[in-house]
Order: sequence, then structure tokens, then C-alpha cells
Amino acid sequence: MKGEVKLGILGGGQLGRMLIQAGLDFNIYTLVLDPDENAPCKDVCHEFYVGSFRDFDTVYEFGRNCDILTIEIEHVNADALEKLEQEGVKVYPDARTVRTIQDKGLQKEFYSKHAIPTADFRILKDAEELAANTDFLPAFQKLRREGYDGRGVTRLQSEADLGKGFTEPSVLEKLVDFEKEISVIVARNAGGQVTAFPVVELSFHPEHNLVDSLFAPANVPYKLQRLAIEIATRVIESFDMVGILAVEMFLTKDGQILVNEVAPRPHNSGHHTIKANYTSQYEQHLRAILDLPLGSTDIQSAAVMLNLLGEPGYDGEAKYEGLQQALAVPGVYIHLYGKKYTRAARKMGHITVLGTDLQEAQQRAESIRNIIKVIA
Repeated sequence: MKGEVKLGILGGGQLGRMLIQAGLDFNIYTLVLDPDENAPCKDVCHEFYVGSFRDFDTVYEFGRNCDILTIEIEHVNADALEKLEQEGVKVYPDARTVRTIQDKGLQKEFYSKHAIPTADFRILKDAEELAANTDFLPAFQKLRREGYDGRGVTRLQSEADLGKGFTEPSVLEKLVDFEKEISVIVARNAGGQVTAFPVVELSFHPEHNLVDSLFAPANVPYKLQRLAIEIATRVIESFDMVGILAVEMFLTKDGQILVNEVAPRPHNSGHHTIKANYTSQYEQHLRAILDLPLGSTDIQSAAVMLNLLGEPGYDGEAKYEGLQQALAVPGVYIHLYGKKYTRAARKMGHITVLGTDLQEAQQRAESIRNIIKVIA
């Protein structure tokens, strides 16, 4: 790595903020583009630009000033990424990968083409096609584009639920009778080296359909952990992708592992690695896109990660209750995202709880779960 690298990040949220924090150790000069003038990255990067990462001209002009361009959100202008690639800017993940992952229909077809196990699915154009596929229910209907953190997803149990369905192009995905939802974060550098973080188990918020907490390592038989890592490795190699990829999977009750969705960036299911692993997912992403040797993903400590969400009924300037009490518990670490305003279910931070084993980490996490609250 020669001299100071100018790294552009499309998206200025908490993932970008934590990526920049890791980048300080590498003397990386960071530029960030985000539509929110108060985005979490604003005060931690070297240059901050207010603008849309969906707009071709805005992304193109921003990227021209960078040596390397990366993302912390998928919903960016892939055409601009492609033009920048053609002009010599290193773009990780590349435009081709971003295009595929942006469209859940293309994503599912990609899995089928590359023999990656996934739930049965059908691609739908409109409400008329949905009505013609009631034989496939129960299923989840997912918008092909723009779904994020549980938005753009609805469960259709029977024909009686068609009124809840989407009329836009979508994917109808067969309901999977799963035992657990798990995730593997895998990284690949430009030289082709691949490493995977240990499997984690995810628990989702019952209302908001986003990750509520995770447990590391997952309580899954070793043979199935190895299989999950093999599948995640196959996914990133099939994409020929450079960077970090979060692969969310279902562990079915009959012992199958099916890929649900992927995210080509740091991910909620890897936040604990900042404290619990030798290398964090953020440092690993930087190592990958800088084509440095990838770091050890081994666990230093068992961990539970709790998402810190805005309390229901509060909308305004954020205030935090219970920090002092929670931090008095051994092994508890708070990560706040620098968001000035809170609202119900907004991701405001996360808590990492370490223990000598998972049971101890879980006991500590339960003792503080309801102590910290984000109000206004």
C-alpha cells in the first residue's frame, strides 16, 4: 500500500462510520457521499458531500476523486460505478455484483445458476401474476428492488392474504420451515484469498423484521457450521467479488442450509467482531479492498450483540438512559452511531456483551437488555 489512499464511501450511515474508525489505523483518507447533511459519517471523515448516491452524475463526479470506491448501502447507482471502473477507479464491490444484489429476482436466479442452495421461488411481474400463483402459498413476497431492513417483504399465508401483496415486480419465495437463522461473513481480496468469520445465530425483532440480537458462536453442530462456511465461500467466489459479503441463511429442521439473502458490505451480523474477534469485519473489508493479507477471523471471546433501537412513542433529539448502569456490568461495550434524532425502531447503536463462554455472555446480555433506552 503506497502513500495515502483516497477511499470513497457511498453512504454515510453507521456502517460507514465504523469503517472509517477502522481506516484510521491504515492512514486512509476518506470521502463520504450521503443525502443526509447530519449523517453519522459527517464528523469522522475527511471530506463529506451531501448528495444522492442514486444519481448517476453525483456518484460519477464523487467517484472521480477517489482511488478506491466502496459502499455501505446497496441502493447506489450501478451505471455510475461501471463508468468509473472503465476509467480506472477501483470499485469494490463491482457494478456487476451490485446490480445483481440490488434485484432480488436476479439474486435468486444467480443462486440457481451457480447451484447455491436457496428456497424455491417464482418471479412475478404484477398483482395479476401473484393471483395466478396462489398454489405456491404460503410464501414470502419480496419486492425485487428497494427492500431494506424488513421493508418490502410481506408474508402471504393463503389466498385470503392477497390484499397485503405487492403489485410491483417481486419474488415469491416458498416459506421455509427453519430451525434457526444464521449468518456467515466472508471476505475476499483481489488476490483471491478468502476467509470466513465463524457462524453466528440471529434473532429477529418480532415487529420490525430486523436483527434484534445475535449470538457468537452459533449453537449449531460443527458439521453444519462447516457447511455454512463452504456455502458462503462458494457465493463470494461465484460473484468473483472483492470485499466483504454477509450471507444470511436458514438452517432448516431437516438439516439443510439455504441462502436467504446477501449484502456486499459490512453488516449488522458482524458488529460483534469489533470486540470479539482478532480482526473486525470493518478492518477485514479494508484489507480486502486494499489487497492486503486478510486477518485472522478467530474468536477471542464469545459474544452477544444487542441492537439499540429507538423506543416507541419517542420522536426527536435522542437521549440515552441506563448507560452508566449497563457499563457497570463486566464485558459490556456500547457503540453509539452519532445519530442526532431518534424515532421508533431506528437503529441508534449496538451493545456488545462478551463472556468466557456463550452462556455467560447471554446471562450478562439479559441483565442489561432492558436497561438502556433511547428516548427523546
